[in-house]
Amino acid sequence: MTTLDLRTGRQASLLYALLAISAPIGLMVVPAQLYDAADAALTASRIADRSWLLRLGVASELFHQAVQAYLMLVLYDFFKPVSAPLARQMTVLGLVSIPITFLNVLNEVAALTLVSGADFLAAFSKPQLDAAALLCMRLHADGLQVAAVFWGLWLFPLAMLLWRLGRARKLVAALVATAGVGYVVGATAALALPQFEPQLRGWVQLMVMGEMAVIVWFVAFSLRRQSGL
Repeated sequence: MTTLDLRTGRQASLLYALLAISAPIGLMVVPAQLYDAADAALTASRIADRSWLLRLGVASELFHQAVQAYLMLVLYDFFKPVSAPLARQMTVLGLVSIPITFLNVLNEVAALTLVSGADFLAAFSKPQLDAAALLCMRLHADGLQVAAVFWGLWLFPLAMLLWRLGRARKLVAALVATAGVGYVVGATAALALPQFEPQLRGWVQLMVMGEMAVIVWFVAFSLRRQSGL
């Protein structure tokens, strides 16, 4: 029987919940409102009219990635008694995506600058600035797919750690591993095999929902009065 620390589990539960709440704002909600992959003028106009919304997306990404950093460290402490090597693998793979995502935010900052009307941009025509702003948003979307590779990879050692806990955790482990496959397949299709991405999109979205199982498990664990499992 592996004894897990209840206090650390509660910290992980809180951090994972914060991540789940804040991440969709910058990763899905904001791009959906501003980004039109086929229309540079419309994208630039939306960003100029609602620059506050894109700044909210930037803040969301910076916040949830800072939370991710703390989460990975807490998860390492939590799962170390189960398997230190697997806990290290999980932590390293989970941390790799953080600098990628932080740097990727600069694409959104660049898009904001391009539609700002700053004097130093007067050398470029509006269609040129619009096209450059759209390019920055596309690069941001592609950058998220690069990060998504590691969002998937770190879930595999996490699934193995959960599997070793036995019993009901094996179902959670299977769902988490499925989410890992979803992230990796979705990112690979978007970056390397775009012709297949539309057909895979629905399946990928369904698969990555499996990660929610570990959040529910952590919440349930944090409500326990004792930590012996």
